[in-house]
Order: sequence, then C-alpha cells, then structure tokens
Amino acid sequence: MPEIILATLNARHIHASLGLRYLYANLGDLQPRAAIREFTIDPWPIDIAERLLAERPRIIGLGVYIWNAERSRELVALLKQVSPETLIVLGGPEVSHEWQDQPIVAQADYLITGQGDLAFARLCERLLRGERPAQKVIEAPPPPLESLQLPYAYYTEQDIAQRLIYVEASRGCPFKCEFCLSALDRSARPFTPDSFMQALEQLHQRGVRHFKFVDRTFNLNPQRSVALLEFFLERLDERLFLHFEVIPDHLPQRLRDTLRRFPAGSLQLEIGIQSFNPEVQGFINRKQDNEQSRANLQWLRTETRAHLHADLIIGLPGEDLESFARGFDQLAALAPHEIQVGVLKRLKGSPIIRHSEPYRMRYNPAAPYNVLSTDRIDFPTMQRLNRFARYWEMIANSGRFRQTLPLLLGEQPFERFMRFSDWLFDTTGQVHRIALKRLFELLHDALTGPLSVPAAPATQALEADFSRSGIKGRPAFLPRQCGRVDDAAAARDRHSARQARHH
Repeated sequence: MPEIILATLNARHIHASLGLRYLYANLGDLQPRAAIREFTIDPWPIDIAERLLAERPRIIGLGVYIWNAERSRELVALLKQVSPETLIVLGGPEVSHEWQDQPIVAQADYLITGQGDLAFARLCERLLRGERPAQKVIEAPPPPLESLQLPYAYYTEQDIAQRLIYVEASRGCPFKCEFCLSALDRSARPFTPDSFMQALEQLHQRGVRHFKFVDRTFNLNPQRSVALLEFFLERLDERLFLHFEVIPDHLPQRLRDTLRRFPAGSLQLEIGIQSFNPEVQGFINRKQDNEQSRANLQWLRTETRAHLHADLIIGLPGEDLESFARGFDQLAALAPHEIQVGVLKRLKGSPIIRHSEPYRMRYNPAAPYNVLSTDRIDFPTMQRLNRFARYWEMIANSGRFRQTLPLLLGEQPFERFMRFSDWLFDTTGQVHRIALKRLFELLHDALTGPLSVPAAPATQALEADFSRSGIKGRPAFLPRQCGRVDDAAAARDRHSARQARHH
C-alpha cells in the first residue's frame, strides 16, 4: 500500500496529468512509497474517496484546477470526514492564489502554492517522520529547471496507447496578458536542451507519436523551435502529430521554412489572437502586432499544411459586441481551420481583476468564473454570446458541415451566425444534446427560412455533409437515395476526427 498518493481529477480520461508526474519524479527516496492515482470529474466524489482510502495512504497530494475545483472541494470534505488522520496536501493553480477564503483550503492540512515540484517532497519527508510543520501554507518559488528530474518515464504503456502525452520544452511566459496566470511569470525559462531531447527520444522509442506541448510561447526562441521541429522531421511517419501554442506575430523565415516541410495531419498550431482591437489589447497589456498577425495567419493557411486553431475571447474589458463582431469577421476571413470562441474567465490571481470596477465586470462566483456582464455587454447579450460560442463549436468546429458552413456564414459571418444562433435557441431551447440528425434538419430550416438561402443549394450542401456523417436514418428534407461517400471524402473525415481528438 502506498504511503503517499498523488491524485487529481482530470477533465477527461484522455488527459494525463503532467503535474502529478513531475511531483512523482522528484520524490527522490520517497518514490517507492508513492503512487499516482488519476480520476475524472465524472465519478461521484464519494466513490473516489472510497477508492483512495482503500489504499490507506498517510498523505494524499491533490492537484486542484479550475475544471475540478468543485468536485475537489467535495472530495476533500469527504476524506476529512471519514479519515481525519489522512493528511491532505493541496496544490495547483486554482489554490495557489486567493486561497484565504477557499473552503477547500480550510479543510485540508497543507497547501503548497506555486510550483511544488521540489517543495512537495520536502514536506512529505517531514510528515512521514512524524513532524507537523506549523506553517499550513508553503510558498514554493519556481525551482531551477536544471535541478528537476523530468517526468516522462512515468507515462505508462497504457498512457501511451490511450491518452494524450503532454511535454514542455520551457516554463513561463515573458508576456503580461492580464487574463492569463502566466502574466505573473517573470520570463520563459527553457529546460536543458540535451536532457529534454533525450527524453523526447525515449518517448518516441516507446511508441509515442502524439506530442502536446504545453509551452505558452513555443516560437519565442526560433532557434530552439527549429531544433525541436527538425528532431521530429527526422522521425516523421504517418502517425506523428504535434501540437504547439504559438505567438501570432512572430514567424521568422527559418521557422517558416521548417513549418513548410510538415505534411498534412502532422502539425497543429494553436494561435491566440484574443482580440483585434488595439484599445482592448492596451487595457489588458497584450502586445500584439495585428497587421503582422493577420499576415502570418494568412501565410500559415496558404503556405503550410498545419491545422490552425485560433482563439478569440468574449468579454474583455473595453470590448463591446460590435468590436468583437469585427474581430470575428477579420479572423473568419483568414480561414483558420477552427476558431475557438471562449468567454473570459477570471482565473484566481490573474491581473484582470483590476478592471472589475472600472468596467463593471461581473463574474460567475462559481468555477469556471466566466464573465456575466460588463459595462459594454449586458447579461442577456452575454448569454446570447455564450450560445453563439456553443453552437459554433457544435457546427463550425465539428468539421461535419464543411459544405454547409459557407452558405451559413455568407459574407457576414458574425451577423449571420448570431442570427442563426438566436433562431436555434428560440426554436429548440437547447444548447446541448441536440441529436445530429435533428441538427441537419434544423440547419435546413434555418438556411431556407431566416437566412434566405435558396432550397436547392442548401439541400445539396447538407446532403453532401450528411452523406459523410455515417448517421443512420435520413432527414426528412433529403431525397430517398443518398450518394455514396467517395474515398477522398472518407479520408478527410478521418483526418477531421483525428484533429478533434486533441482538444
């Protein structure tokens, strides 16, 4: 039975906790006395508590994040009620800031704020010796990266076969965007290149082909970026898939030349635009050359085969509906493969809080702390935008409506999709659990009704998309016989499904 259990509740089974593996890797002599136990947010906390306590650990280290905050609070309350002698040590971004009024912190025995890679081991050593430090909250400074044991050997064979493998070539971010906790970092710090590349090689030899880099600024140092890309180009096969988060306005020629060499289906770039409004960017301390960002996006779309995932944020201080609509239309015109429409969240500790009163920003008091209204966007409008984002994910980002989407968006993407979104909610009252066959029928009704698309092209586009969907049964608007899916279309659908696996 392990004396130390490292645990967290992941959003989905496909996710594997990089943070727990860092803690485990750096336990030193305590490692044989420890184990990793990962769950998802789906089981009842009481069932998770039963499984944890069945192993009779002396210490449970729990990683707390925005997506598992409420479930973790319930879990800790149960653990302390049933087994008060079990020591609970919290860590993670959700409890590293503004922890003073958090019930979960009051219930736990200890809290490590910041990067606990080394601090957790030191605390466990004392606790297992029978010492009880008087200080409940331990502030862990960022550790020297060269002093850390890398965690990648602790991805299991089952992880490699079934889950996303997260890696990081650097930690931190030099930028100060106030909606992000990385605004608190002083700089980006790279891991020692030799040891990191050796770890990548070992993962590759073990069969890993899907690498999701969590670096906030992959292309900050083009020389290191190119070295990493060259590493993977030398090992390129049909299964390789890489995910990087990139700065939109920083794409020097050598990096461009390297990106060009990746085939379709092997590279995904997450590009944070957030807003195209210079005034809004100034409010949140975001430094971004919009003209260069647009040029780089256009270049990536036309000159590479990378899958482009671009982000926009609803509800930033100083941004009204019209400003967001203009930004959305600008981004849609650049035709990234996906536009992630996110609603601003007030992460605990993020500097965005300084705008709360000047811009009358009101947030959900419960996780995920999404903005409810601002001085520019009232609550009913914010709700409309939330539905817009949900329906956009369901239709545009799903990849199922490639033929239909251009008819839906026309020459006014935001205005037309908002009109469709309002109509869809008025018609169904639902933002979730709309059956796919019914969604085809609703799209047909919307296109030929309020969006004024002639019936023939609307039906033709929807039929082409439906024939690739694999859905049994037939929407009422389609003729009795449906055309066969050609091999190329089927291959494109398999590629879309592969991309969707990584979100």
